[in-house]
Amino acid sequence: MAEWWRDLDPVTRGILLRESGDDLREAGIMAPLYEWRPADAGSGAFDTEDPTAHDLWVLTQAQAIAAGGDVTGEVAASRNMQHYLSGTGEPLDLDVDVDVDVDVDVDRILHDDSGFRTDVGTLHITENQEAWRQKALDEFEKAGGDRTVVVPVESQAIGRTFGEDEWFHAVGSHQQNVSGMVTVSPGDGGKPQVSLDYQVNVWDRYNWDSGKSTTFPGGVTIPDDDMGRLHKVGFAQEFDMRGSSSTYTQDLNSGSAPGVTPADSGREGSRGDASRGDEENR
Repeated sequence: MAEWWRDLDPVTRGILLRESGDDLREAGIMAPLYEWRPADAGSGAFDTEDPTAHDLWVLTQAQAIAAGGDVTGEVAASRNMQHYLSGTGEPLDLDVDVDVDVDVDVDRILHDDSGFRTDVGTLHITENQEAWRQKALDEFEKAGGDRTVVVPVESQAIGRTFGEDEWFHAVGSHQQNVSGMVTVSPGDGGKPQVSLDYQVNVWDRYNWDSGKSTTFPGGVTIPDDDMGRLHKVGFAQEFDMRGSSSTYTQDLNSGSAPGVTPADSGREGSRGDASRGDEENR
């Protein structure tokens, strides 16, 4: 859908967005074209080594950490660890739907992690908004200056690390970008109205970095090599993660600084609570 959307001319996009905007957004016209790939091979091949007694001990610790996340409030970290220990290797969505059209986890990260909000506002929006605005205004003029035009936009994906404890433990380092569209419509007094609709996208591979260690809630520190061996001996399996936020709107006429301030999506319940999302994502 994102590729099809980009192949349309700006005026046609404006007409379709006016007539079927909600359906088109739900279908994925704002999805990024960036094709993420894992940065490295992680811990290596899955289930290729024989487990040792120490591996069994690490597995016991990991299971306790996964269960303890529900108690300490780090539900996302608990869910992701449990998914690792399930050994399926299936990709996990960070945009877990609760009710309808609420992309909980990426919105929750934006709510919880001020550094992430700053990254989105400065590195993705501020760095690009003037160029995006001008490109859309140019298309508006080409179309005669009297019809709404829509121009798809996407920022460059960059690598960052979440700083808030729960999301550092749940995801940590990741790739992030912003994708969406700039809309220009005829305004009063001949001044066009320009706005940006965008979503925030996150990608990562759940794995462990050799030579490092991680301290979990409760003060338990485990070398990443030990956690990664659970993948090598078949007790757990690494997996891909991705997600996108809800849609945010930025007025590009006002010159105001972007501000991403999502409401708290809520963290009631535990990893096993059905309100946390689909079964395959826990």
